Amino acid sequence: MNYQASTNILKAIKTIVDSGIPDVIEYYRSENRINSVGDALEDFAKDIFADSISISDRCEKAKAHRSVFSWGGNANNPPDFMIRGGDAVEVKKITTPTARIALNSSYPSAKLFADSLMILSDCRKCEDWTEKDNIYCIGHIGGQRQLSSLWLVYGDCYAAMVRTVLNRQRQNAGLSLLGAVRC
Repeated sequence: MNYQASTNILKAIKTIVDSGIPDVIEYYRSENRINSVGDALEDFAKDIFADSISISDRCEKAKAHRSVFSWGGNANNPPDFMIRGGDAVEVKKITTPTARIALNSSYPSAKLFADSLMILSDCRKCEDWTEKDNIYCIGHIGGQRQLSSLWLVYGDCYAAMVRTVLNRQRQNAGLSLLGAVRC
């Protein structure tokens, strides 16, 4: 089934511009439901893609998210959420503008594949899909614990294709074997 995504990266950017929220972290904490900065950033990312920032009722917000996202994510497996008929989104927090992005033991990738061992069965079955483009939503949370910048970057602009990563792993394994051979 071909499903046209109801949102995309450009609509998310427009939502950010239109939102007028000066302090994302404080905004989400004021709702008495967010304890960590990372959780606030993830909720903000969901809201910008679902255009649900202005919805204050939790049930209505959840309904808006369900209408846009086929997968709402979980704490231990990628992705953080998936847009129905669209992209997969990974939200990452950094504390300095030059910090490396923590990818939780996984290589950054251009795409998410339904047969990936990293994803849960429920994610695999949430809609009819075989691959999705990855979007990395990277938020810089400064010393004042405020969102000072946000990048929305497609995985193919940031990460190598899976084939490149696998070839590199094979090359490294081959070099290790060669190092064990004595002449």
